[in-house]
Amino acid sequence: MPALATDRRDFLRSTAALSAGLVLPGCATLATRATPTLACTPLPRVRVEPGRVIRTVAGLRPYRASGFVVRAEALGDQRLVHNYGHGGAGITLSWGCSKLATDIGLPGHRGRVAVIGAGVMGLTTAKLVQEAGFPVTIYAKALPPATTSNIAGGQISPFGHFRDDMVTPEWRRQFMAAMDYSWRRFQIMVGEDYGIRWLPTFEETDTIGPGPLDGYRPNTRRVPIKDHPFPIDNIAAFETMYVETGRFLRQTMRDIQTAGGKIAVRDFRTPQEFAALPEQLLFNCTGLGSRDLFGTASFGRFAGSSPCCCPSPRCNTPSVAMAFTCSRAPTASFSAARSNATYGRRCPSRRRSRASSPGIRRCSTDFAALLDPPVTGSI
Repeated sequence: MPALATDRRDFLRSTAALSAGLVLPGCATLATRATPTLACTPLPRVRVEPGRVIRTVAGLRPYRASGFVVRAEALGDQRLVHNYGHGGAGITLSWGCSKLATDIGLPGHRGRVAVIGAGVMGLTTAKLVQEAGFPVTIYAKALPPATTSNIAGGQISPFGHFRDDMVTPEWRRQFMAAMDYSWRRFQIMVGEDYGIRWLPTFEETDTIGPGPLDGYRPNTRRVPIKDHPFPIDNIAAFETMYVETGRFLRQTMRDIQTAGGKIAVRDFRTPQEFAALPEQLLFNCTGLGSRDLFGTASFGRFAGSSPCCCPSPRCNTPSVAMAFTCSRAPTASFSAARSNATYGRRCPSRRRSRASSPGIRRCSTDFAALLDPPVTGSI
């Protein structure tokens, strides 16, 4: 079976420049070696040990090998626009896919609009519906912070959401349009109110460009091993945005309610139950729920987990090394004051991690050497 296209470079090597952009209405810490580079402060070690773990979250991503679904269909007298199946790219593509969906559904419509689901797709769709001048009601089984979106990592970079040999040229055009709109929308929202910030990021990769997604990884450069603290040769650095998902979802929901949007807690068992709603235009943003609600046979579930540790002083630079990510996310969910969180292993379980490929096992050992105190054995 072909491998999942989780490596962003896999997409770059196989995709032409298909962007069809939608219309939009301080110095970081880097190196710890003897000679710091880029005139920046050395990277501090991340303090990771069992006694510092404050919680571990595990979740399932709504993955489809053939990519996300954004399309419309008739449902009796109502019109239903789907927006689901974004895998590990839900936060990244949220504004863009919701823009695609509203551009399909809203032209020619009059009256109230219903959005089914209150994760990142539901909230961004509802916000765009309001911005287009329509009253909206969100119907959802669960609200933030009890949604799948709340435990997403929040790096603005698409990951694990399609299989390269399963997507069509039309889907690629949708993807590039969604990525373009999301990229620009998140930029104008940077700040503490939505929990969005730019951070330099280190990643293990064998290749650097060229490709159509290069514009979404600004300042990409190869970092020589003498200029970074990681015991790995093939390290690249780039800049991107990170979203503190809990804060972003909370603030977006407040924005919707402040603008007059309504929210109703309701669990739908079948699509036929939609007929009882007064709205004639509905957006399906149920994520994982779409599999059971619509019997989507092509729907998979991509698992992941994130142990969260107590704050590590000055730890605010993400590093991505195969199955590991460490980053900082100040959030009130960890303490009453601003604090840091270190996100560790993204594998579904320790058992899966130990059974993974030799490359990941090697990288796991290498990455463990960076921790304070260093970790030995399987982690």
